[in-house]
Amino acid sequence: MPAMTVTQNSTYDLCIIGGGINGAGIARDAAMRGLSVALLEAGDLAGATSSSSTKLIHGGLRYLEYYEFGLVRHALQERERLLNMAPHIIWPLQFILPHDQHQRSAWMIRLGLFLYDHLAKRKKLPGSKSVSFASGAYGAPLTDTYKKGFSYADCWVEDARLVVLNAMSARDHGADIMTRTACRNLEPTAEKDWLVHIENTRNKNTSTIRAKKIVNAAGPWVRNILDHSHLAHETTPHIRLVQGSHIIVPRLYDGDHAYILQQKDSRIVFAIPYEQDFTLIGTTDKEVHDDAANPSITDSEVTYLLGAIKASFKKTVTKDDIVWTYAGVRPLIDDGAADAKAVTRDYKLIKDIHHGAPILSVFGGKITTYRVLANDALDALYDGEEIPSCRTADEPLPGGDIPNADITAYRKAQAEKYPWMPPHALQRLITAYGCNIDHILDGAQSLADLGRHFGDHIYEAELQYLIRHEWVETIDDLLWRRSKLGLHISEDTIRNIKNYLSVAVS
Repeated sequence: MPAMTVTQNSTYDLCIIGGGINGAGIARDAAMRGLSVALLEAGDLAGATSSSSTKLIHGGLRYLEYYEFGLVRHALQERERLLNMAPHIIWPLQFILPHDQHQRSAWMIRLGLFLYDHLAKRKKLPGSKSVSFASGAYGAPLTDTYKKGFSYADCWVEDARLVVLNAMSARDHGADIMTRTACRNLEPTAEKDWLVHIENTRNKNTSTIRAKKIVNAAGPWVRNILDHSHLAHETTPHIRLVQGSHIIVPRLYDGDHAYILQQKDSRIVFAIPYEQDFTLIGTTDKEVHDDAANPSITDSEVTYLLGAIKASFKKTVTKDDIVWTYAGVRPLIDDGAADAKAVTRDYKLIKDIHHGAPILSVFGGKITTYRVLANDALDALYDGEEIPSCRTADEPLPGGDIPNADITAYRKAQAEKYPWMPPHALQRLITAYGCNIDHILDGAQSLADLGRHFGDHIYEAELQYLIRHEWVETIDDLLWRRSKLGLHISEDTIRNIKNYLSVAVS
């Protein structure tokens, strides 16, 4: 779906700048309240920070050390709510925390886990417990340094897909989602609204829309938007750009559990089962001061992550084992913390009025609490005005309308419905699209009915769905954001898909 053509001086109740999780979440919330919404994204949805996380829906166990009890409570409240809204892309994940007597004390960890269990109600996720490594799978891959540890539960999320599903839901409720459309300038008017000057980043065509209110959810560029349009003032917050990098290696251990590893510098590193055949290792906290558009892992970050694995696992992992890396820049509020790891992960909403025209800017935030942030943003922006209340928790995200949120039963039912589909290919589609696989497979009686085969069980029907419904335009949109097929398919398949997109997307 190419960047949409905008009618000169189209007027919206709300224009949102930024197609990450916060922008997409606010667009969904606003559209579900009946507001007319435009979402502007200069590149692809989830093209920056929101596709580069550690991919966890979690309370943030380590944030308890910084007394972020409110942030942790809100995040814990959201885990099962989001799990029920999108059980195809969010699922429970067990974490094993090996205890190192030279790091945090056992009583401190028990206290933290007690708070983690009780700061919010939970129904599906189990509570924490102590585990012994004397026998069993938990201790087998670890060095003999560890004799015992702790177990607790959080959730895994396909982060970029979470963004896209929110944007799809916003569109289904009437929002205009404009990818490859950059905001070049914001201009308050005498009519107490905004002129939003925009540019199609593919063909460089420019246009203007009007909006009664603005949400600036540009992530790492939130302050740039304000500065460029001369909207910042002395009390406008600054942000700290903190890079988090990850490495992907062949699977380190058997089992579906993850490890949370304490480091000597008090940071933690996760080792998480990833894409069936791999282990994801991350993250780092490296402060950066240059452009956030093209972050990449540094040699020192690679060394740090490999060192974390070497200190905890029996299996040797070297730089040569790394099959992929990714890095993202987190736009955190500059709260004056000396160390990047101590900077708050909470968010701050700044509302300003320029010539009677309101604008709300989003500073900080984390993927787990995006829905709460969206609700707070709209309540703040429309303070004192009559608008419907938030309904985003009442409706599953696209593809998530699975009976009882039971993904296991749903997979079995779909295998019976599409017996001609290779099992591993069907399971990939279910994990990506949930109930929306019927838009791809409905009416087909065989693989031949899915159109051209590009290789590795990628068929034209899926590509057409992604182009028409999920804003896919480039090979990277498809391989690294709508999916992680880039880890699995051959160069020939990639070339075939790329050639197809060059013709199909115009």
